Amino acid sequence: MNATDAVFYIAVLIMSVVIHEVSHGFAAEAFGDKTARYAGRLTLNPLKHLDIFGSIFLPIILVLYHSPFLFGWAKPVPYNPDNLSNRKWGTISVAAAGVIANFSLAIIFGTILRFNPGLGESFYFITSVIVLVNLALGIFNLIPIPPLDGSKILFSFLPFSFYGLISFLERYSFILLLVFIVFFSDSLYPILAYLFHLITGLAI
Repeated sequence: MNATDAVFYIAVLIMSVVIHEVSHGFAAEAFGDKTARYAGRLTLNPLKHLDIFGSIFLPIILVLYHSPFLFGWAKPVPYNPDNLSNRKWGTISVAAAGVIANFSLAIIFGTILRFNPGLGESFYFITSVIVLVNLALGIFNLIPIPPLDGSKILFSFLPFSFYGLISFLERYSFILLLVFIVFFSDSLYPILAYLFHLITGLAI
């Protein structure tokens, strides 16, 4: 991957994580919590959302090491679960909103790619990057390690008897997440490749 391609990948990643986070905020607002709006986070301005490590350094490291799986994150959009009209389903909806937004973008641009395969190399590159990045974000965020969305969805369904496990995962979340990224993130590539082919009809 040359420098221009790498910059484009990271730019797509940044905008995709911004859309992901804004979706959380709108979902919270739909359930009655306007914390994100009051914090000025319901905007597509990336400067309001960037996390120095997750949005910039981690993607650069992954690109430099030719990782087959590019992902990252932005600063979490704040919300107050006490303000949600339905705490359980509101929490699940807020957590799922970002993942749904990424998968929706992947499906939209993947469908465009599937039905317009002959529009040129540049079109294929741009569209496929958008599909790949958003699929990667959707898959990555479903991992049930805090603070990823998958953990919030899972924890919302677990009974109180799992409190010890939840507490352990939350206490060591950063370490667990780093271990997963370093040692296991490549295992997600077959899922990414399968979904990309399923949506676009093409191989990565």
